[in-house]
Amino acid sequence: MAKSSKKTAPLAPEDIALFHEAVGTVEPVANACVVVDDAPPKPGHRKVIPERLSDFIDQHLSDGFALEEPIEHGETLSYLRPDSPPTLLRKLRRGQFSVAASLDLHGMSIDEARNSIARFFLAQRRDVRCCVRIVHGKGNRSIGQVPVLKRMVNHWLPQRDDVIAFCSAPPHDGGTGAIYVLLRKS
Repeated sequence: MAKSSKKTAPLAPEDIALFHEAVGTVEPVANACVVVDDAPPKPGHRKVIPERLSDFIDQHLSDGFALEEPIEHGETLSYLRPDSPPTLLRKLRRGQFSVAASLDLHGMSIDEARNSIARFFLAQRRDVRCCVRIVHGKGNRSIGQVPVLKRMVNHWLPQRDDVIAFCSAPPHDGGTGAIYVLLRKS
């Protein structure tokens, strides 16, 4: 290994003492050899994200400026992943997918709702396409009747790779207080 031509100033004794106090007792590593695999991934090989890492990603979706997004009390929501055919969203709006399961977010905090959605989707993504319903509410019991969870759900779902499309449910299934979500297989 080449030595650096730069010289570093010696540390003051009080800095060394402070460092040892912060770090505490240290044991030397028996084998400091690290094996690094520099082989490039095979073409077309997709790395599978471990379940715990995907949970971490789900729980740390950006909240961004979601609460500032102008979503009104009775506004309908819809989203279609750009690489998906428009017919999927039309079929979802018409109720042509059977709803496999439902999740009700009423009374939850933003963090509880985000975590509940992540766990719910993980449990539901078994089929090629799976349609679920999420009841986010209309904001009637929120301060100023602002639909907070509706805004957050509308902001989070497009960030998720497993969401193909979503739209507000018809009146008999929750109307603007619920959405149908089309999930892709995990």
